[in-house]
Amino acid sequence: MKIIAIIGSPHAEWGNTAKLTRLVLKGAEQQGASTQTIYLRSDAVLPCLGCDYCHKKGVCVQKDSFEEIRRSVLEADGLVLASPNYIFNVSAQMKAFMDRCAGMVHCLGFQGKYGAAVVTSGGGDEAPIADYMNHFLMITGIQSVGSVWATMSLIPGDQFPQDIATKALDLGKRLVSASENKEIFPEIRQKMDAFEQRMRALIQYRKDEWPYEYEYWKKFNGLK
Repeated sequence: MKIIAIIGSPHAEWGNTAKLTRLVLKGAEQQGASTQTIYLRSDAVLPCLGCDYCHKKGVCVQKDSFEEIRRSVLEADGLVLASPNYIFNVSAQMKAFMDRCAGMVHCLGFQGKYGAAVVTSGGGDEAPIADYMNHFLMITGIQSVGSVWATMSLIPGDQFPQDIATKALDLGKRLVSASENKEIFPEIRQKMDAFEQRMRALIQYRKDEWPYEYEYWKKFNGLK
């Protein structure tokens, strides 16, 4: 069992987002999982060019760390996305990663995995950002087990209060448990099924323009 965490904070391992994510991973490790953390440093993942190359060929034309990160996620059982609140959204680094996953969205390429979201902020409004990351997980084929966040201006000292720390640890444990037991979350599955139908129709419509994705759907999703 392997859990990957992708942290989209420019503060990397020294920031509050990484600190909270480490508690989630600690919970996963307590359940026997191995973990790996990937930091989206500066230009590790460049912005999407909108060139359609990934839809045509199945890989990105840009030469950065994206393909290596994507392979790591494909080899893992679970994915934790973590970002600070930057003007009511994920960080630029996390958004670049999400945008570069366009091919994974079209093919629900992370199907069968489980995930979670982590958010920190200076002044609040974390829930919509956690929801956004969990929605991204869903449209790539991942069932999310939940999220955890922290408003740093409300926290005295250098340690998270016990309620947040416990929630983070429990989220990591829950992630492992759901993956091991192949749990089905009906509400998420319903949304995933609807999105799958949407993508099925899109790929059928663009089959001549996106040959890689059309062949992928024929092979793995029964597209005629």
